[in-house]
Amino acid sequence: MANETLESLPPPLEANADQPPLFDGTTRLYTSYACPFAQRVWITRNYMGLQDEIKLVPLNLQNRPAWYKEKVYPVNKVPSLEHNGKITGESLDLIKYVDSNFEGPSLVPNDPDKKRTLEELFSYADKFMGMLYASFKGDPEKEAGAAFNYLEDALKKYDDGPFLPGRDFSLADIAYIPFVERFQIFLSEVFKYDIIAGRPKLAAWIEELNKIDAYKQTKTVDPKQLVEYYKERFMAL
Repeated sequence: MANETLESLPPPLEANADQPPLFDGTTRLYTSYACPFAQRVWITRNYMGLQDEIKLVPLNLQNRPAWYKEKVYPVNKVPSLEHNGKITGESLDLIKYVDSNFEGPSLVPNDPDKKRTLEELFSYADKFMGMLYASFKGDPEKEAGAAFNYLEDALKKYDDGPFLPGRDFSLADIAYIPFVERFQIFLSEVFKYDIIAGRPKLAAWIEELNKIDAYKQTKTVDPKQLVEYYKERFMAL
């Protein structure tokens, strides 16, 4: 699993940075330390112990190099993964790809029923995020509450452990925690809404995830900056 010593993180590349060699045999994760989508792949990499196999290439998204869009990933978003002579994007696809194509502890449950639950959680992820972002301009307690109730119910489905789904840490946990981390900060700071109040399973889930080094090492969000950014992006008229 993840190395217990903190990885020394490379600084984000700015617009004037040279492009790393492309398709030279090195596997690269183009990322942003602040991006929750990219954080999903970063956690997966760490948990599987792939710090040496997958090199982080962080970008400053506010001042990203032109070569990233022109020569690496025309979609111009993070994350993207350079591996085996191709570039792959989309965070939910990528965490499955990393789990399937690299050595390390599996993040997909063996149990068929839990596999189905994992896929259901994946399918709901975009709706979950959409409900929460929409709640910033509406009624957070009602709209965000429904999204967090879904997670609370999902965490109640199996009684063999605190994770999604059940006993073992999985890709489902990784799909949700970067966003829950940010929504918990924002809803508390701006709306005084406590997402874990009345949701003991969600509270225990967050507590357990905060014990996992692979995740802890990716928690780089500055709460004050996050609040200002979300206000500007999602609440401005």
